[in-house]
Amino acid sequence: MLFKKTFTTEAEIIKGCLKGERKAQQHLYESYSKRFLAICLRYVKDKDLAEDTMIEGFMKIFEKLPQFESKGSFEGWMKRIMVTQSLLTLRNNRNLNMEVYAETQLEISDSSYELNHLEADDLVQLIQELPIGYRTVFNLYAVEGYSHAEIGDLLGISESTSKSQLSRARNVLKQKIADQQSKERRING
Repeated sequence: MLFKKTFTTEAEIIKGCLKGERKAQQHLYESYSKRFLAICLRYVKDKDLAEDTMIEGFMKIFEKLPQFESKGSFEGWMKRIMVTQSLLTLRNNRNLNMEVYAETQLEISDSSYELNHLEADDLVQLIQELPIGYRTVFNLYAVEGYSHAEIGDLLGISESTSKSQLSRARNVLKQKIADQQSKERRING
């Protein structure tokens, strides 16, 4: 009878991965791959490229695992690697160059908007439709919780550019929500 090792704690998984045990690495991958693919998809819209990005992120996790000092959340540490890998993919793929828009005025209507009838999936779709520069800053700030200074460092932009990109992203989202609700009111009569 073969002895099949199971990993029941995060510490056991980390220890196994540090020893290069394939079962531990597989367990870590299977435990987090869906969550991390969702993170990669927030930045890289192309599913195949997002999957490649996630796999590269896991390779970095395994490579940098000896640097994890058990200070703070292990998942948070891995998540930061996935976000960084997603940003590297954006930066290195010429077709996905970050657009940082100059001071162009967006026409935003004053119509009120409500999130009451907006489903989470609808909001995610609206965020995905944002231009890549807006979407990246919005995700880093609103979803991942990075500060504007950290975003500036990650993306190679100024803190004020990060703030303006976030402001513009929010304005575009507000307009998209208002447009969607106006369309729903016309349909529902």
